[in-house]
Amino acid sequence: MAGTKQIQTLSVDASTEHLAEVRDFVAAHAEDIGLSDKVISDIRLAVDEAYTNIIKHAYKNTPSEKVDIEIGSDATQLWISLMDRGESFDPSTYSEPDLMKRIKQKKRGGMGVYLIRKVMDQVQYNRKGKKNEIRMVKKL
Repeated sequence: MAGTKQIQTLSVDASTEHLAEVRDFVAAHAEDIGLSDKVISDIRLAVDEAYTNIIKHAYKNTPSEKVDIEIGSDATQLWISLMDRGESFDPSTYSEPDLMKRIKQKKRGGMGVYLIRKVMDQVQYNRKGKKNEIRMVKKL
């Protein structure tokens, strides 16, 4: 296992109907490489948030669009990429939410990027041609 690269892919429609399938796909790979339940839970949360953001923001709730998920690992890290062809996200326009203010105002939503960055070790947004990619890394 050490040193070998394993890559698995999944392509789904951009719909919350596929949320469980996407979560389970990622969790299965994380389990296969022996990650703890806590780490798997964090990874599922990050993927859940990233996938939901693609549905809502990149595709504006157009379920006929596709999201490609790629997960891979080697001896040092696990990485997950979600790719779409929707509107791109510019991370330079993102500012971290004021948590206390959001709690006081009982605001829901708007926490996805914050949560992803909290639970993953690295998060990158790339745009290649018409394709967006969010790449999330968990060090092993």
